[in-house]
Amino acid sequence: MTIHAQALLFDNDGTLVSSLASVERCWGRWAAEYGITAEEFGRVALHGRTAAEIVADLLPAAVVPEAVARVEQLEVEDVPNGGVRLLPGTSEFLASLPAECWAVVTSATRRLAEARLDAVGILPKTLVCADDITRGKPDPEPYLLAARLLGVDPARCVVFEDAPAGLRAGRAAGMTTVALATTHRAEELDADLVVKDLSALSALVTDAGVEISVRR
Repeated sequence: MTIHAQALLFDNDGTLVSSLASVERCWGRWAAEYGITAEEFGRVALHGRTAAEIVADLLPAAVVPEAVARVEQLEVEDVPNGGVRLLPGTSEFLASLPAECWAVVTSATRRLAEARLDAVGILPKTLVCADDITRGKPDPEPYLLAARLLGVDPARCVVFEDAPAGLRAGRAAGMTTVALATTHRAEELDADLVVKDLSALSALVTDAGVEISVRR
């Protein structure tokens, strides 16, 4: 299967990098500080959502801004402690792309996203974060904004995601979706193409854009 595109839009955590251990450490500490039980925490959907949305599901509105700032601080401080690592194929795949044809679209805040990306040497020319949007994934707004910033028709964009919420956002934006089975089982992911991670793919830059193929 070959996918033709003019812009490639990547989720970050679970797609380009993994910070799962850091997320578990930091959110566990945060929950303890705010008196949230494991049972309460377990009822809330986490992956692919902004911290503000998660916190709003757990705490009264009056304390949400302070609580969001606290978990962001914990996660940023944890980055130097091995809080992030590249996933297989990320460096090679991104290195094959012109900087102007791809973007990172993440549910993290800009401060946290930049800390994690900088730690692993990823420097996107275009970065869309939680700070830039009013409605997070699964709403299409983050991916539509990225397409607009790159000046590309959404129909000519490909979204790379590991989370169902992100894949729904990509589909709602009218984009082709590629799912990476890094945090969910392949059968849980509804996408145009499902692969294990970016190491399964190759990209060929042409005059018409980018051709994405599954490696043989």
